[in-house]
Amino acid sequence: MWKGKNVLLGVTGGIAVYKACDLTSKLTQLGANVQVVMTEGATKFVSPLTFQALSRREVYVDTFIEKDVAKIAHVDIADWAEIAIIAPATANTIGKLAHGIGDNMLTTILLATRAEVYIAPAMNVHMYAHPAVMENMQKLADWNYHFIEPGSGYLACGYVGKGRLEEPLTIIETIKHHQERTNLLANKKILVTAGPTKEALDPVRFFTNHSTGKMGFSLAEAAAKNGAEVILVAGPVQLDTPKGNITRIDVTTAEEMYDAVWRYYETSDIVIKAAAVADYRPKVIYDEKMKKMPGEMTVEMDRTKDILQSLGDAKKAQFLVGFAAETSDPLTYGRKKLSGKNLDAIVINNVAEDGAGFGVDTNIVTYLNRDLQSENLSIALKSEIAEQIIQLIHRDYEAKA
Repeated sequence: MWKGKNVLLGVTGGIAVYKACDLTSKLTQLGANVQVVMTEGATKFVSPLTFQALSRREVYVDTFIEKDVAKIAHVDIADWAEIAIIAPATANTIGKLAHGIGDNMLTTILLATRAEVYIAPAMNVHMYAHPAVMENMQKLADWNYHFIEPGSGYLACGYVGKGRLEEPLTIIETIKHHQERTNLLANKKILVTAGPTKEALDPVRFFTNHSTGKMGFSLAEAAAKNGAEVILVAGPVQLDTPKGNITRIDVTTAEEMYDAVWRYYETSDIVIKAAAVADYRPKVIYDEKMKKMPGEMTVEMDRTKDILQSLGDAKKAQFLVGFAAETSDPLTYGRKKLSGKNLDAIVINNVAEDGAGFGVDTNIVTYLNRDLQSENLSIALKSEIAEQIIQLIHRDYEAKA
């Protein structure tokens, strides 16, 4: 993956700069075009001339030295870079990035680039654990910066602990694996439904279920992290839109979800219907609040449209995945749903089981494909379950293709 790749290597001022020399050399040997940008502090440890010799490219340090009048150097480099690596990354530079400060060549470039940024911290063990540093790293992680955690061991300051810059080969392999994973579903359009629906009875009452949308939102995020363009059709939930290339469509009723799904179905490669859609809705919806009356009350219900069945009946090249939330004999009902609705795969879980189902952060599921090949995914966070499901969907999607 490195051959011909434009790599910006940002080197900041710490004793671990010497490892950045080795990183430059190894990346260059792998065929990458390495552009080194150093902070003033970094030049106190290693001369720019060293990096120039290893990368065979001019090294940039000063924002205000513009050698080519036809270009603005920091913007030109920001646009050129396909991957940016900061190694070593000091607490100072991490803090500047977290607060949008561009007061040197490197931070200015990083504010302007659209490349994926990988940060490899290196600092004193207590500095690394400081709440301000932790908060800054978390903020950057939330903005989709990727961290390569430091190793533990003897540090230059004499302490033993976490804070040592990872080895160059580990940095290279970590980025390679991440790039391969994030490109797994590149150029694929994935439609995900999530959450419950609400079916009104009157202006203050409605029928719904216990779905919170966490599983569906986790699937949308995992798909986006794997490179997909995601349409997320969400019922009424209290969740923020996940990070990544995700377009969110909010709906309330089963009818609205049906319409939204069909709006995008024809252009989707993979459809994951994780929403818990109401099977019935009140036959009559009252314009005013119903008053309490003596005795019992009967609400007549109409059947809603079966979204998943309609998708299965009309399926062409799409890879269609359903969910079966059951409370008894889940595998039997799941297999029946898989064949009856013409699905390519189904995710089955027993919502009555501890640690699974609605309203919790974990799940326990069985993934079953149309060849009846099953994978049991033991209890884990829904985000982790979602990643495993996406990997299995990709496996079967590729096999079908």
